Parts: sequence; C-alpha cells; structure tokens
Amino acid sequence: MVRMNSQRLSPSCVHGESMGLSADCSGIIGTTLDEGPCPMPKLTKRIVEAAEARDKDYIIFDSDLPGFGIRILPSGKRSYLVQYRVGRSFRRMALGLHGILTTEKARTEAIKVLAAVNEGTDPAAARDKARRDPTVSEFGERVVNEHADHHCKPRTVVGYRYYLKSYINPRIGRLQVGKITRADIARLHHDLRFAPVQANRALQFLSKMFNLAEIWGLRQDGSNPCRHVEKYPEKKRERYLSKDELAKLGETLRQCEIDGIESQSAINAIRLLIFTGCRLGEIMTLKWDFVDLEHGALNLPDSKTGAKTVHIGGPAIDVLRQIDRLPDNPWVITGTLPGAHLTDLQPPWQRIRKRAGIEDVRIHDLRHTFASVAVANGQGLPMIGKLLGHSQVQTTARYAHLAADPVKAAANIVAGEIAGMLGGKAA
Repeated sequence: MVRMNSQRLSPSCVHGESMGLSADCSGIIGTTLDEGPCPMPKLTKRIVEAAEARDKDYIIFDSDLPGFGIRILPSGKRSYLVQYRVGRSFRRMALGLHGILTTEKARTEAIKVLAAVNEGTDPAAARDKARRDPTVSEFGERVVNEHADHHCKPRTVVGYRYYLKSYINPRIGRLQVGKITRADIARLHHDLRFAPVQANRALQFLSKMFNLAEIWGLRQDGSNPCRHVEKYPEKKRERYLSKDELAKLGETLRQCEIDGIESQSAINAIRLLIFTGCRLGEIMTLKWDFVDLEHGALNLPDSKTGAKTVHIGGPAIDVLRQIDRLPDNPWVITGTLPGAHLTDLQPPWQRIRKRAGIEDVRIHDLRHTFASVAVANGQGLPMIGKLLGHSQVQTTARYAHLAADPVKAAANIVAGEIAGMLGGKAA
C-alpha cells in the first residue's frame, strides 16, 4: 500500500500542473517540495487505485518505463499518460482513463508511443493534427469555395450546396474527413435508397470531395471511401413527341403568338429548342455574338461539354432572323429587364403544354424529340451525338433502340411480300 502523504520531494522534482516538468525526476508522489529523493514505484493496479485525490492534480511516474505515468485528479479520476522529449521540450500525451484502460494496457500503449518517438515522430502532434482535421461539413464548404466556385458551372455549385445541406451534412457532417470509412458512405447511400437519383448524385459529389481530400493532404492516396459503393440503377425517362403532338404544339405556339398571351421571347426559345436540340441553358444564354447566320451555326464558348459549334437548319435560322435585336441587349432570348435575358421558361412552358394537351412533356423532352426524329430519318448515332453535342458515346446510345424502328418496318414489308408469294397472292 502506497502512502501518498509520507513522501517528500526535492525542489528539482515537479508536482502539479502549474509547475511544469523536470528532466531529472521521473516519479512524483506527495504534496510538499523538500530536499529528498524522488520515489519511482512500478505502476500497478493496486498502486493506481490506492493513490489519494488531493486539492491539485499530481502525477506518479513508473520506475520501469520512463515517461509512463498516472495523473491523479482532484475529482478522483485517474488518467494514464506518457511523457517524452521533443528537442529541448517535453510533451505529454494522454492515453486514457483508468478503468477504461488497465494498467498493463496503458503500459503497452505507452511503449508504442515511445517507440514512435524513437523513430523520429511526434505522436502527440499527430493526434493534435487529427483532432484539428475538418469535419465533412467544414470540408464540404471548403470544396465549394475553393474548388467548385472556380472550376464548375454556377448550376453545379448550387447542386453541390443542395446535396451538402439536404443529404450529406445531416448524416455525416460532424464526422472528420480523415475518419470517414466506406461503411459510413455505404450507410448514407443506403439511407437514400428511396431516392436513387439523389443518392447517386450525393455519392458522386462525395467521391469528388474525397479525391480533393487526397490532393490537399487530408487523406492518404487511394483512400477514397466512395470506391466500390455501387450506384443504384436509374431509369432514364424517354418521352418523345409524336407527329400529332408536334402538330398540336406548333398550332398552340402560333395561336399564342397571334393572341399575344405569351411573351414572344418564350415562344422564340421553345421554337429554337425544338429546331436545334440544344439544352435549355444553351438557348436561354445565347448571345448574338455567338450566332453565325451566314454559315448556319451557333458558336457556343461554353456548354455542359465545353466550347462547341451547333450547326442549325433553315427553320432555326428563320426563327433567329425574325427576332428583333434590341440595342444595349446582347441576348437572343431577352427578358423584361433592360439588358437582361429571360431567366425562367418553366411558367410559360407549363401554360403552353397544357393548351397543347401534352402536360407530361418536359422542356428537355424537346431535345429527346429532336434526336428521335433524327433517328427515324436514318441518321446514325455518331451523327446524332455530334448534333446534340454529346461528349460520350454512351450518352447517345440511349437512342439506339429507336434506330431499330426503320429496320422493323423494312422487315415487315419484306416478310409481307414473301408471305404473299407463298400464298399465291400478289403482295
């Protein structure tokens, strides 16, 4: 049994938090500072639990393992620690509370720390750095501010912020970037299984975040926890306007133009979308400087797939020629404010499609319709990819099944002819 009141310490032996540490003394037992030896017991469970709580915390260092000790707090709690030298100063590193750690387990941990020190590392500094690592929420904000704002389109940045706020931060926002595991990502993705598209987009953004974490030195190379997390299958919506539906839409646009019940800018935008197959943003932000009527081309400096030239046909050229160019307004599809372009085509489109009886048709379906008409007229997928400005063959491949329709029609004609011959009848 150790008696904590009977020991007396030399002035060189340090006691308590306020006095700091001494390189000359390894053991501290007692409460007074006097000349005398510094006792250094070997720490055991019995010694640790026998140590009395005092008004101030104090440390008992181990005799067998220099630097290994137990801190006795005024509250009675006991916390293992290890002390080591870095240069000319000393560092202390907490190992854990007695009760959670046994004395021998704490000794083993101390040996690991001291072994790392002998190899030239500073374990306490490494732990401090880990504790300072940003949370996913903090890092997501950094990714948006330092990367997305400078490398991505504004709509992409808006999407990133949406996924952070709605899906990522509520689930793993408080976790540190360096401690995220594949299990954490898989769990988040599984939680969003009822919204597979959103789940996949959140996964894509997280993968981008962790790639940047590796580049910026917050995680080891090749440690992206999003790897091998399988995306949910997505059903691509395929809606194409039939000949009758196109006729109804054309008549509705003409009637709206005659009656003046929709803005001419909105009608012009819809017609250009139908005749060019362009994306909504490409038409809404089209400037006259990009329009080359002589060569029938729209030279877009920026699009979803980068700079590109859109070759347009006669009907699109006719629409452009009929649009009045306003002074001091560079935009083709002008808005109500001076010098501005139309920013929201959805309200007029919803009214127009209702009048035409095609309420389930989205604006983007006009682009799909352009592609479907191209396929029906014998255009190959590579050509359609060029017309639509696809950067990947897989994107155009979604229209491959449409290319089979003319082949089926031909097969039907040939088979019908043969059937007529077999029956002894003229086709």
